Amino acid sequence: MLTHLVAWLNHLSCLVKKEFLSIFSDPANRIILFAPALMQALIFGYAASYDVNHVNYAVLDQSKGQVATALLSKLDGSGIFIRTATLENNQQIEQVVNDRTALAVISIPQDFETKLNQGQSSAIQLILDGRNSSTAAAAGAYINAVVNQFNQQQLGSISPVNIETRTWYNPNQQSRWGLMPSLIAALSMIQTLLLSALSVAREREQGTFDQLLVTPYTPLHIMIGKALPPIFVGMMQSTIILLIILFWFQIPMNGSLGLLYFGLAVFNIAVVGIGLSISALSMNMQQAMLFTFLLIMPLMLLSGLLTPVQNMPQFLQIATYVNPLRFGIDLVQRVYLEGAQFSQVKRDFIPMLMMAIVSLPLAAWLFRNRL
Repeated sequence: MLTHLVAWLNHLSCLVKKEFLSIFSDPANRIILFAPALMQALIFGYAASYDVNHVNYAVLDQSKGQVATALLSKLDGSGIFIRTATLENNQQIEQVVNDRTALAVISIPQDFETKLNQGQSSAIQLILDGRNSSTAAAAGAYINAVVNQFNQQQLGSISPVNIETRTWYNPNQQSRWGLMPSLIAALSMIQTLLLSALSVAREREQGTFDQLLVTPYTPLHIMIGKALPPIFVGMMQSTIILLIILFWFQIPMNGSLGLLYFGLAVFNIAVVGIGLSISALSMNMQQAMLFTFLLIMPLMLLSGLLTPVQNMPQFLQIATYVNPLRFGIDLVQRVYLEGAQFSQVKRDFIPMLMMAIVSLPLAAWLFRNRL
């Protein structure tokens, strides 16, 4: 029994070595496999941000009073709002919004200061460009906060109830903190899925798969031998992204590194199972690439990476249960930011394990029957 096991493992190691050589023998492949993960992590970290750090706005001040000037100086001194235009009439509002000169326009009426001096309330109009709804909503909330603060400090209007906000897991409320940990799973999935999808298709296109079939290898040998290299590459890419997040962007990790890598290993196994099934179904590398790219975008959109799963229609929420990236992102975010324990994320392991249990035997069955 031990002799058979040693021989089985020896055959498997030879096949794994062959797969690694086919992937890493070309120096260009080594660069392509790891450079994109590095570049994409840096680009996402700097470019993919929902934080409001720069907002162009215009002013139509018909009051010309000291109170209006003091209010506008609060915005000008915030460092976030940049006044790009000072308007003279209402007709100019439409032009600056249509030309994207200003995301927000503040219109102060002529009787603004007169009403305030008489002890009355006076409204100012805020016009926002809704073509960028998320930024417009954030800018509107910030302007509202500045106006409330101005009321308390300058006009003596003190609210009976004050709200003190404390943000857990992201004290600076930076969107980068929520997005970057998700990339540990999302970016590595692309290469893992593509490598596993091309593995058998490449052999068939090169005419070497027939030679593989006449060797003593069983379908289980072939499946494991072709699964391990993509899993290794996926784990290496996750490590690169993790190091960038920790040391370049300095986002602290609160959870267990061992639990994080255990979750990533299960996630990559589920992804490789899907990739091998695609590879077994594809007749050549072109088909495998087309099927993979066709699948990547829905997996990304239905993962919760960009929009919460809870905000999706009910039928799409059900569809996300067959998406390993949804549970991979949830697991990584909770372990990295919250410091969650296994008992808190065990529900994320169940769907990923189920997908691996279904997809890997399916790939093995396709190897044996279809090929």
